[in-house]
Amino acid sequence: METTGIVGRQTAERVRDALERLVAERDVWVSTAHPDHGPHQVPLWFLWDGRAVWMCTSATSVTARNVRKEPRVRLALPDTLDVVLLQGEAECFPDQEVPEGAAEAFADKFGWDPRVEEGAFLYVRVLPRTVRAWRGEPELRGRVIMRDGMWLEQRPSPSPSTPRRQART
Repeated sequence: METTGIVGRQTAERVRDALERLVAERDVWVSTAHPDHGPHQVPLWFLWDGRAVWMCTSATSVTARNVRKEPRVRLALPDTLDVVLLQGEAECFPDQEVPEGAAEAFADKFGWDPRVEEGAFLYVRVLPRTVRAWRGEPELRGRVIMRDGMWLEQRPSPSPSTPRRQART
């Protein structure tokens, strides 16, 4: 793995950068699994509402079928040099039962409103429980930036005379 020029970020900077990307990005890789049929991965448009990821897919898609059977999912932003992985449980909302604010924000971001389309759609909301972020090998240590649904805070840097402890990930 190439590490030239990569400087490790502190937790607060990683959190800030991840949140900025969650607002700015359009696509996320969604990994689901069916207990009988195994894993499935697909890119979907997504909206970050400040607490959760919202996606929308056909109500009959493999993704929709999988999250109904097994709600645990993993999401990945599409950049292998600036990794952001989210893990959580999916909550499903039929297109006519989705909270109005989420549906409107999704439609505003993408210029597409699944609620007016022919055929049924399913909105999928994922509240992340764990988030990992890193840029190359120098940032593998400390890559967990959210644990148990709580963003981790930056700890004060030790003074030069204080021994430094290594964080576990």
